[in-house]
Amino acid sequence: MSPSFISSGFFNRLTCCSRIIGWLLALAALSLLQACSAVKLAYNNAPELGYWWLDGYADFDDSQSLKVRAELARLQLWHRTDELPKIADMLQEARRLAGADLGPAPVCALYAEARARFSAVTAQAERAAVELAMSLGPEQLAHIERKFARKNADWRDEWLVIPASQRLEHRLKTNVERSEDFYGRLEERQLAALRAGLETSIFDPQLVYAERVRRQQDLLQTLRLASGAGPGVVRKPGPAEVLTALRAYFDRSLNSPNPAYRAYNERLVAESCAVFAQVHNSTTPEQRSRAVRRLAAYERDVVELSGQR
Repeated sequence: MSPSFISSGFFNRLTCCSRIIGWLLALAALSLLQACSAVKLAYNNAPELGYWWLDGYADFDDSQSLKVRAELARLQLWHRTDELPKIADMLQEARRLAGADLGPAPVCALYAEARARFSAVTAQAERAAVELAMSLGPEQLAHIERKFARKNADWRDEWLVIPASQRLEHRLKTNVERSEDFYGRLEERQLAALRAGLETSIFDPQLVYAERVRRQQDLLQTLRLASGAGPGVVRKPGPAEVLTALRAYFDRSLNSPNPAYRAYNERLVAESCAVFAQVHNSTTPEQRSRAVRRLAAYERDVVELSGQR
């Protein structure tokens, strides 16, 4: 079971849910980066990296900057102690599975566990998210909206305006690179299996883009309410009300109110698990041995990181 499957197939979809709360969630994903050396480097620098990423959206003032930096450091300490051991357990289970054939079910079980780890980070970050949301001003909200617009333009260029054949090749190239980082060079029959899975994929960039925009607008509306800076807002809500609003937003991000998208996402997850299992089952003993060694190295790094203070 490749960490690249978890990080690319799961976290890439979820980090688009919130560009504001995302800095608090990125720590979970950073512990699953593909290169072992990158795990330690990125994780140990996660508070600083997360700060600059979020500041690019919200353009913090001095007071906000101090609070955000302090909260990121606190969150990382908690994550080291409480979450990294659980991620090490995930990697241990993935290593156990990687040496033999497997069906889609255990792949999706790891997906579900990764989702649980993601949710644990959001729960731990709630207090900081409430304080930050309440402190945002109208210009900062406008800054976030403009950043969304620029990112959406990039997304459309990458996925929507290109021909379907080019989109397929782009997806194939990305998946091959991730798989080969884990298993080593793929054989022609394995490349064919991966291509066949992508050719019949239900991936729908129009539907994904519509949900992306919906989440962004949902977040902006929630932040306007939380900050009291939105049009028509007659009073600034208290922390308890903001917490309720943020929890509801995050639930809508993970469980879209659009039934068509919910059904699509469930099918896409199932499809991804099946394709991954199919490609994994086509690997040679040597490739699986390499995968087991990679996972063992990830696990050792995560255990070492969890012991650092």
